[in-house]
Amino acid sequence: MGGGGQQTESSEPAKCDGVGPGGGRGGSAVYTWEEVQKHCHRGDQWLVIDRKVYNITQWAKRHPGGIRVISHFAGEDATDAFSAFHPDPNFVRKFLKPLLIGELAPTEPSHDHGKNAALVQDFQALRDRVEREGLLRARPLFFCLYLGHILLLEALALGLLWVWGTSWSLTLLCSLMLATSQSQAGWLQHDYGHLSVCKKSSWNHILQKFVIGHLKGASANWWNHRHFQHHAKPNVFSKDPDVNSLHVFVLGDKQPVEYGIKKLKYMPYQHQHQYFFLIGPPLLIPVYFHIQILRTMFLRQDWVDLAWSMSFYLRFFCCYYPFFGFFGSVALISFVRFLESHWFVWVTQMNHLPMEIDHERHQDWLTMQLSATCNIEQSTFNDWFMKQISHLTVVCQTVYTVFICLFPTMPRHNYHLVAPLVRALCEKHGVPYQVKTLQKGMTDVVRSLKKSGDLWLDAYLHK
Repeated sequence: MGGGGQQTESSEPAKCDGVGPGGGRGGSAVYTWEEVQKHCHRGDQWLVIDRKVYNITQWAKRHPGGIRVISHFAGEDATDAFSAFHPDPNFVRKFLKPLLIGELAPTEPSHDHGKNAALVQDFQALRDRVEREGLLRARPLFFCLYLGHILLLEALALGLLWVWGTSWSLTLLCSLMLATSQSQAGWLQHDYGHLSVCKKSSWNHILQKFVIGHLKGASANWWNHRHFQHHAKPNVFSKDPDVNSLHVFVLGDKQPVEYGIKKLKYMPYQHQHQYFFLIGPPLLIPVYFHIQILRTMFLRQDWVDLAWSMSFYLRFFCCYYPFFGFFGSVALISFVRFLESHWFVWVTQMNHLPMEIDHERHQDWLTMQLSATCNIEQSTFNDWFMKQISHLTVVCQTVYTVFICLFPTMPRHNYHLVAPLVRALCEKHGVPYQVKTLQKGMTDVVRSLKKSGDLWLDAYLHK
């Protein structure tokens, strides 16, 4: 569906009971939702876009975003996801045309699983308005200035050492500046990965590889294959890799009870809100992501991303070896990753971890995204800290994480323009729209972990 897809973890696409691999009955055939929903096996996948039924069984293997992200919508209506992830849907429809096998019967509703038709139609009308008003078009100067402030931080960090030396205080200041530039580069590559900056997708891909590869030493394909699954099905077990905690944590209200009833105790989950501080923020980027990125590039033989990644480390050691030597440079980049990891974990988890985390519930696009995401209150620091910059400066106007999820290809400087429209739509249909302070967002991460741990302990001891 989107520009990302296949994750490296072992989760599989959704499965259900139904018929075996389904061939088409011709583009003029008609189907019921019951027939479509049977085709959600790994080797037998149909989906619906604008009432047209497509057999994606073989195409899923060649999907540019990977097999998993498109497979998450097998047996479902994928209209909103298709529109959200593709800046040029007319171009993509050329690839869909050979996959067309029919359409929904005239008596069938346009939406599956009893979704609120009025809400879905209103959201699609909102998206049409967003496109008409040009809110999906980026302002190049904004992103040039943003990239410029990242490069300036890199230059200042190095210049600091050249001019004043390598005392402990200056080395710490250099590390803080590098961690800041790394974090901000992470937010910028996120924009390119969402195809929200350049008109041509190819330019977005090239610039993303430069930012995440040469400026950060990571892999664009690894990020895309993982991240767009999160946007496609946020906080859905087995579909969102961000809630695949590998038995280290139990999340939400249902998983802890399931683990407790089954007497699963891989970790002392009643203390997870405490050991989170030891193995969450400190280790995610420098250990888990680092291993996963290298493993992914070698297993997929992604030599292009590997070359971009190696160019970062070559540049880094050329710059800092004269000051710290080899082991000192390794220590420096490790400390920078340690600081960056804290920043990244708190920013990303306060928006999602305290929200609903559940198995697939087949919700409409708006409800699914709003139930899994919240916004953080506006302040100059919050906006810069959490990447949602609203004007042509590095000072932000508001933190609108929700709109990344609702409109993945929208440039971030337009979030504040669509905010009142989305809020009005939520009020009209009674969809919760949460806004928190930065402090509450952080404390809710710990509270949600403690609540889930307590639910696990109660189920483990008493059921």
